[in-house]
Amino acid sequence: MNHQASGTFEVTLPALNLHHGDAQPMMGRRAIDKQFHGDLQGSSQGEMLSAGTAVKGSAGYVAIEFVTGSLHGRHGSFALQHKGIMTRGAASLSCTVVPDSGTEELLGLSGTLAITIADGKHHYEFNYRIDPD
Repeated sequence: MNHQASGTFEVTLPALNLHHGDAQPMMGRRAIDKQFHGDLQGSSQGEMLSAGTAVKGSAGYVAIEFVTGSLHGRHGSFALQHKGIMTRGAASLSCTVVPDSGTEELLGLSGTLAITIADGKHHYEFNYRIDPD
């Protein structure tokens, strides 16, 4: 059965050093620290790699974050994989549960999480299902 969870989150993205200090100046690396509220209660930690371009509004990023907390009252953890592209200001984001990453009561979790920013606040819509073995 498919479910939907929604709510808000706060995020901080502290800068991290790149492994190759002389990498392309448009590359970046950041830590991800989030606090989720709403149907998903908990926190996450992860890392992001990004690449900008000389064209304003064009960039890309990939990230992995590990979420721990409760989803509609079910406790556990899971991993999310991000892939974001911005082409001259037009954004596309894919944020997917890593297969078989759910633990405890979230064993068998799959789904996608959409992120929107409105009035300076981050919102999520999480479409998911739980199919335990």
